Amino acid sequence: MATLPFSSTSETDRGLLDRIAGGDESALARLYDRYAGALYAVAWRIAGERSDAEEIVLDAFAQAWREAGRFRTERGSVIAWLTVICRSRALDLVRARGRRARAVSGAAREPGAPPAMGAGDPALGAEVEHGERRKVVAEALAALPDAQRRAIELAYYEGLSHAEIADRLGEPLGTVKTRVRLAMQRLRDALSPYYFEPTA
Repeated sequence: MATLPFSSTSETDRGLLDRIAGGDESALARLYDRYAGALYAVAWRIAGERSDAEEIVLDAFAQAWREAGRFRTERGSVIAWLTVICRSRALDLVRARGRRARAVSGAAREPGAPPAMGAGDPALGAEVEHGERRKVVAEALAALPDAQRRAIELAYYEGLSHAEIADRLGEPLGTVKTRVRLAMQRLRDALSPYYFEPTA
């Protein structure tokens, strides 16, 4: 017969948090397995997008990793604490999404110097096309959740490995790998019309 999650044969949530506070990634993985589904439901209800909900859950567990030592049993259960963290991260993401949309929209309306319409200089055409692509890449990066964008920037602009990024950010290696993977998927989707067009 299957044991209940909180039976004497199963490690308590508090015990897992104590191990997490000591830097035990396997304890974080067990806590994740135990509650990720419930937190995903909370995140999806607020954010409304699968990839955002996945990122929110990762953020919530990354915060739990950093703050496990500050948890106090008298303030409530571990799942209640995780749910509050998750809800807060979800609301932060929704607010940031709104700010980014307004910023991108405002940038698109800014007047720029129109290209000369004279004798059609091929170099000028290439420069304009390069500028457009640069703008699309910048918008795709800006649309990423902050944690995913930070991981991508450290990987591609500073050349750090996943392990080095995890060390720099003070987060579990698995979380960093997942963030980079999710970010690459989103960038690939956003940029595929510009960089993977069929050749004539």
